Amino acid sequence: MNPDMDRLQPYPFEKLAELKRGVTPPADLEHISLGIGEPKHPAPPFVLDVLKNNLDRVSNYPSTKGMPELRQAIAEWCERRFKLQQGSMDAERHVLPVNGTREAIFAFTQALVKRSPDALVLTPDPFYQIYEGAAYLSGAEPYYLPTLPETGFVPDYDAIPADVWKRCQLLFVCSPSNPTGSAHTIEQFKKLIALSDEYDFVVASDECYSEIYFDEANPPAGLLQACAELGRHDYRNCVVFHSLSKRSNLPGLRSGFIAGDAELMEPFLLFRTYHGSSMPIQHQLASIAAWNDEDHVLENRSQYRHKFDAAIKVLSPVLDVKKPDASFYLWVPTPIADDAFTRGLYEQQNLTVLPGSYLSRPMADGRLPGAGFVRMALVATVSEVVEASERIRRYVESL
Repeated sequence: MNPDMDRLQPYPFEKLAELKRGVTPPADLEHISLGIGEPKHPAPPFVLDVLKNNLDRVSNYPSTKGMPELRQAIAEWCERRFKLQQGSMDAERHVLPVNGTREAIFAFTQALVKRSPDALVLTPDPFYQIYEGAAYLSGAEPYYLPTLPETGFVPDYDAIPADVWKRCQLLFVCSPSNPTGSAHTIEQFKKLIALSDEYDFVVASDECYSEIYFDEANPPAGLLQACAELGRHDYRNCVVFHSLSKRSNLPGLRSGFIAGDAELMEPFLLFRTYHGSSMPIQHQLASIAAWNDEDHVLENRSQYRHKFDAAIKVLSPVLDVKKPDASFYLWVPTPIADDAFTRGLYEQQNLTVLPGSYLSRPMADGRLPGAGFVRMALVATVSEVVEASERIRRYVESL
């Protein structure tokens, strides 16, 4: 086997299962999970109708590049959402549909990294574990950028030494962040573009939570939006990843896209003709319907707003809980060690959260940026989120 496989750590949910092993939660309480970021809101009925009405398309091979109609729908959505120059997002050259952004993030890293002993892939810490695994298996070293409370849970890019930037081939941004919910500002994106110009690396912005936010007048900024404001309509050295999983409650559709620099999209398409699975045609048709509609997304955001307001009202007397910039996660400091908090909460209240330390790697001084926090995914129904919050409060009050 590839020797770099030995460098992969167990996925956070494997560690979570081990933490809960041997614990018997109270039988009179139904289990509530805030651990996995899997949306529980209903899928849009009109999308399911398109899917059902086109099941006969399973008899057709899909193309790796995807249907022109889907690429066009994605390009037009990008232009609307991120205020791009009309026509600058060329559906033929700048967009590729993918079967979920997880595989696209991993595959893009394999295609991009030039193997060398000093190759670096920069990733936020704590982080979505795919960034680390993709770096290792591409032959690069991950370099972790702590996201701490004192920097607003965004990396301190000014603190990164020049020799690290010189070795950087790929920088991952997660905005809005999994797990912290912090979002980069347009100025922070512009700073990264300037650094990319200076040191010649690619900025890859994972923006899968960009459509879950609280202020309709101020949606989170995006990397392509920063390009547009700078007049960089070729999106040089910039790519973004988006998905229907969170935006449209369609995680099982496995539908997303990568978009950006055409000079990167062309070789990545070649790579995908060998590696990538093509999106089924019926899924592509359903995706077109989803990208072309915003009403269901507005309703989705409204539900999350209610849940955050309810959870924070219940929890704020006992925990330092704050609404994030965006996403459906609460990143909450714990009064005891995060793994002990998680285990005790499960044991006493039959409720699952995810320890922040499981999403993190040690800093130079040995500290874990994710330690002392838990991630709570507010994906359940409003009533379940309220019940979960009341159980968490009871548990904290018992400590």
